[in-house]
Amino acid sequence: MIENIREWIKSFQWLHNDMKFIIIIILSVLAYILLNRVVLRLIRKFIKTTKNQIDDIFFTSKVLRRISYLAPLAVVANYTYLLPDIKIFLDRFITSLAILTFVLTTSAILSAVSDYYQRTEKFKERPIKGYIEVLIIIVYVFGFILILGTLVGESPWAILTGLGALTAILLLVFRDTILSFAASIQISSYDLVKIGDWVEVPKYGADGNVIDISLNVIKIQNWDKTITVIPTYKLIEDSFKNWRGMTLSGGRRIKRSVFIDQSSIKFCTDEMLNKYEKFSLISNYLKQKREEINSYNQQKNYDDRILVNGRRLTNIGTFRAYLTEYLKQREDIKKDLTFMVRQLPPGSEGLPIEVYVFSDTTEWTIYENIQSDLFDHILAVIPQFDLRIFQNPTGSDFRKITLD
Repeated sequence: MIENIREWIKSFQWLHNDMKFIIIIILSVLAYILLNRVVLRLIRKFIKTTKNQIDDIFFTSKVLRRISYLAPLAVVANYTYLLPDIKIFLDRFITSLAILTFVLTTSAILSAVSDYYQRTEKFKERPIKGYIEVLIIIVYVFGFILILGTLVGESPWAILTGLGALTAILLLVFRDTILSFAASIQISSYDLVKIGDWVEVPKYGADGNVIDISLNVIKIQNWDKTITVIPTYKLIEDSFKNWRGMTLSGGRRIKRSVFIDQSSIKFCTDEMLNKYEKFSLISNYLKQKREEINSYNQQKNYDDRILVNGRRLTNIGTFRAYLTEYLKQREDIKKDLTFMVRQLPPGSEGLPIEVYVFSDTTEWTIYENIQSDLFDHILAVIPQFDLRIFQNPTGSDFRKITLD
């Protein structure tokens, strides 16, 4: 086609070369319009009929559109001889535009690769985006060197040698990028963070889900829907918490205490035990324990009329046994993870009885409802074991004292 155009141009002997070159430019523009309006539209229709996602990604990333820039450049490059006075400049300029087109096309292809891998389930949560961005930066740097060498007529290697003196400046300019690239390698190698992870970074006030991992920044959407942007290298420079393990386990920890007034703790009398045996959850437990304790005390000849002699049940121990049975019969508590009701060291606020279990869901709202329902019951049942919850005096308490 180019040869046909050349023969057609030669037939216009009466036209000046300047006018011929303008015609060539017009023809190249028409070729570009034809390529975009007709050829690319046909390709688009064909792509829509395919089930493969790769061609859709490459087309939407403007790879084909950028490649189409080469058509008018190729047409014009064959007719620079029409302007001999500026032929060298035109050749260099067109070559530079071709290199720029190649750089833009390569960048679009790499971006398309990144989009494809993010849509692929196997690589969806891997931070490949950072590596792609590094490759794009390298392509742009080498493209810039090639364009500069082409325009000034120097070898790219000579320009690279000259840039050696600017290495320190370049390292300073791209310091964050270099650090972030190294951090991205560590994040990927050790699988520290993936898109969708719930992370906490206290230093930056971040607490939410990771929504994007790029070369330079990691975006975290907090629970209040705000976005926190953290430099990639800063994430591993300081400590952070990743809740992925909790999510994968299928259960979320409930770790909360109630504080018992220590003055309400006492040995159980027969009247108290008879009352507690009516609680269905611990009825069998109490019968078994009473028989075991009576047998032990009789064997040791302890005088059980004195409370401190021998073994005896306490209301706080009975309450812990009840609480354990209560948690076991709840279907929303996981039994295959840590399951414990324990005493913590007593202090000025009373004796802490801690519930340490896991809910059967990690969904925040449901988890909070399970935890609230659990402690609603615990707080309400404590007085049934002749125990009192420790609470600092309030204004109403002082008012009662005054009135008394």
